[in-house]
Amino acid sequence: MRKIIGIGSLLLALSACATPDRATLPPPLPDKVTALPYGQLLERARSQTARANEAFFIDNWQGVEEAARGLEQTAQYLAKAEDVPSKHKDTLVTQAGDLGKLAKALRESAAVKDEKKINEVFPKLQVKVREMRLGD
Repeated sequence: MRKIIGIGSLLLALSACATPDRATLPPPLPDKVTALPYGQLLERARSQTARANEAFFIDNWQGVEEAARGLEQTAQYLAKAEDVPSKHKDTLVTQAGDLGKLAKALRESAAVKDEKKINEVFPKLQVKVREMRLGD
């Protein structure tokens, strides 16, 4: 009886320690680019960047490629976003273009499993997304 209780307690403790799977990638946007709220697209970009980083950490190359592909698409939508904060209105097209280029570099590097190049692209990608944030 003690063994059963001990094993049950151990299994319960282990299941409590298990972390849920991180947020999955947001669903793809339609191919035809339309205006969507800037904040929604920015959150999407942040989520995709984080997901790509998590996939890279565990050598999930396909996951990195998928996240980067989605980030490229998000960059296209960001260029046509609505409700853009005034501080980003003048630079939005350039910023979105730069984000798209970095996402493409990430995707291409993941396709050939070039860890060195990915390690060069990730900090730039994270800074770019941070620069686009809503805050002051």
